[in-house]
Amino acid sequence: MKYIIAIDQGTTSCRTLLINTNGKVVGVSQKEFTQYFPKAGWVEHDPEEIWTTQLETFTELLSNQNISPSEIIGIGITNQRETTVVWDRKTGQAIHNAIVWQDRRTAPFCEKLKTDGHAEYIQNNTGLIIDAYFSGTKVKWILDNVDGAREKANSGDLCFGTIDSWLIYKMSQGESHVTDHTNASRTLLYNIKSKTWDTKMLDLLDVPATVLPNVQNSASHFGVFRYEGYEIPICGVAGDQQAALFGQACFDKGSAKNTYGTGCFLLMNIGDDYVKSQSGLLTTLCCNELGEPSYALEGSIFIAGAAIQWLRDGLKIISDSAQTQSMAEEVKDDHDVVVVPAFAGLGAPYWNMYARGAIFGLTRGTSQNHIAKATLDSLAYQTKDVLDAMIKDSNVVLNVLKVDGGATQNNYLMQFQSDILNCAVERPENVESTAMGAAYLAGITLGIWTDEVIEQNRNVEKSFEPNIEESKIDMLYTQWQKAVRKTMDWIDN
Repeated sequence: MKYIIAIDQGTTSCRTLLINTNGKVVGVSQKEFTQYFPKAGWVEHDPEEIWTTQLETFTELLSNQNISPSEIIGIGITNQRETTVVWDRKTGQAIHNAIVWQDRRTAPFCEKLKTDGHAEYIQNNTGLIIDAYFSGTKVKWILDNVDGAREKANSGDLCFGTIDSWLIYKMSQGESHVTDHTNASRTLLYNIKSKTWDTKMLDLLDVPATVLPNVQNSASHFGVFRYEGYEIPICGVAGDQQAALFGQACFDKGSAKNTYGTGCFLLMNIGDDYVKSQSGLLTTLCCNELGEPSYALEGSIFIAGAAIQWLRDGLKIISDSAQTQSMAEEVKDDHDVVVVPAFAGLGAPYWNMYARGAIFGLTRGTSQNHIAKATLDSLAYQTKDVLDAMIKDSNVVLNVLKVDGGATQNNYLMQFQSDILNCAVERPENVESTAMGAAYLAGITLGIWTDEVIEQNRNVEKSFEPNIEESKIDMLYTQWQKAVRKTMDWIDN
């Protein structure tokens, strides 16, 4: 038996999945790693801890499944996007903690970029909106704030990469400094029309070209993982949301998926032609059925599953995320409590870096159940915000939303999502769409799978149909929008 390994490096945990050539997950190993919050609005990871944790899950999986490295024919990697690492090319050591996609420290510089009139060029060429979310301003911050970093960068002694690049560099023992189009398109430094690094953006952010990785198709050879004397090819890479789009077999123009992870990310395949969003969405690169670059519209919701973690770790009203379903179902009155989880500002379609989270509608009768329910509801409302903008940009009315990610196991949330969108929501049997997308990309490079096989492997476990009057949808959504407006610009610019 031969296998493909999917490395799924997320915002809060590292996972390694063992997938057989029939496309079935036969083993998983997962470990969480440390989150650092050195200042308000700052979020960091230790890149060395990410690497060692990811390696531990790989080793543990092979041991638990009694698998030899010789049985692994390829590796696919999917990763948290935008999170930024800068490391020494000679030592392979990171020069600073990774700055996580949620981090807001570069918001003032982003405001300066807007004030200086760069927004139109940036959106027209990178597909992105000026925001601290993306990698480019994070790289600039590291080069500006770590002693000697800029001098080293200018002399060619530093490497920049998103997490995929960092892992491949470590796995290949420094031989491969590479990324794929999907991750490059999230950096604010990459021109998604020419599919090259954008020299104007490099100049604007003062990032030397010498630090940049080479960019490849998502289904291609990225190097080899040197492990215990074996050389295992790394042959599929995509940022987590594009990997999920691929794993959900959204190869056709107009097909869409929503992933409920730490954040919530709605992507729609728009084909081979660049479309500039007029509604606060991003245009980004995804993969066609061959793993080559194609275009997608994306709405990024910064806080989704992280809001459930907040219920557990911050408010301590749950010990396990699964409890939220029964808590929500116990609330019988109307949706009077509204939670806006703008802990890291608001993403699409609002893009307000200075919004902050809030709870509205509290009374003496408000219980933990109300807050848990309202937190779940916020994921569905934020998805509607994005999908309405997407429909406006694409002129495509969605009849079915494909969903994946941990929170899709919550039947209350999926039913309310269907209700508030007034369309069907399909949950696949295998909710590991992100990891499967990475594995499928590797499999396409290796020639063992085709797009037809991927589509056949996608089986729907449950379809949720809307069961609420449109007048009720309008009332609830109006209440949500009112709450969102009140969180805007809570922090002074």
